Amino acid sequence: MAYTSTVKSRVREGSSKIGPVPLLDLQREYRLIREEVLAAIERVCASQQFVLGAEVEALEREIATYTGTDSAVGCSSGTDALWLGLLALGVQPGDAVITTPFSFFASGSSIEHIGARPVFVDIDSETFNIDPARVQAKVEQRGSYRIKALLPVHLYGQCADMDRLREIAGEHKIAVLEDAAQAIGAKWRGDPAGSLGEAAAFSFYPTKNLSAYGDAGMVTTNNRDYANHMRQLRNHGSPERYLHEEFGWNTRMDAIQAAVLRVKLKYIDEWNEKRREHAAEYTRLFIAAGLTSASAVKTPVISPHAHHIFHQYVIRTQKRDDLRKFLADRKIGTEVYYPIALHRQPCFAYLGYLEGDLPEAELAAREVLALPMFPELTRDEQKWVVESIADFYS
Repeated sequence: MAYTSTVKSRVREGSSKIGPVPLLDLQREYRLIREEVLAAIERVCASQQFVLGAEVEALEREIATYTGTDSAVGCSSGTDALWLGLLALGVQPGDAVITTPFSFFASGSSIEHIGARPVFVDIDSETFNIDPARVQAKVEQRGSYRIKALLPVHLYGQCADMDRLREIAGEHKIAVLEDAAQAIGAKWRGDPAGSLGEAAAFSFYPTKNLSAYGDAGMVTTNNRDYANHMRQLRNHGSPERYLHEEFGWNTRMDAIQAAVLRVKLKYIDEWNEKRREHAAEYTRLFIAAGLTSASAVKTPVISPHAHHIFHQYVIRTQKRDDLRKFLADRKIGTEVYYPIALHRQPCFAYLGYLEGDLPEAELAAREVLALPMFPELTRDEQKWVVESIADFYS
């Protein structure tokens, strides 16, 4: 592919001496909030209250306010948040839950752990989110199983089409649990992720936009009965000490994680806006380099109804693996989210899906590539990333 010297110089300006560019650099974030974080951890250590307690309760209130919901229930991971949410919605062994095959493993495994059946429905080729038209067809097709819930994933920080999905769910009396693990601060038509279904699961894994210093998760809901049930489930099914009304699990949130998250929550809108600015700059640079018009790279497509918070900036390219190796040689970090669609994972073989059954998810798994994305990323680093991709295709 040929590029004019003008375009190449426009991309190259200020970027030729850039060193390694990591996919994510949490050290930069830590340097900005170090004193606040250490003070929060010291507060927990001084209290000697390390599991649940005042810090977790405060974070729950703050997350509920942030997401515009009535209740939030802290737990030990995003995976457990999905598990709690599904149980609160009444999903039982033998039920079926529709979800996307193009997501992190927990979106499917949380359904399986309840004893329910994951029903994978293909994705929209542009947004990577579950395709409502295909969901409609699957619901109407029915089968030997009862569809109890719909679990859409707001992938990469962009909400799924919640207008159509809620319409389908309402028509067929199906509960909706949002997998908002990558979408804290995202919105659909101005409404926050976390408030768009009967319940929503968040992850605060260290790589997320709002990240703990270990594992942590949260479920939001406007149904207080659901919230109370999840609080009991997360604590061995116990409403009070040594009384167990059901078989729950130990999935309580640590107070130190809550304290760290409370510090970071104050900055999440600012950090998300920086991610959005970086995404716009990436797209501008790709267009300027001629990479999009030549179809070498396809940049993210944003729904006009979505407030995308770019947990990841993901491009598509048919030469993904070769490009990734080229960038690695230049010490530019990338990642593939996700290289194997869930319906093709060995542990889901019992479901009977074959290669080609969900073609859009399978194609995305071969083409997607996440580029460096975090609030402290510099413009020069972005220029170097795009210049390097231009060099690969030249």
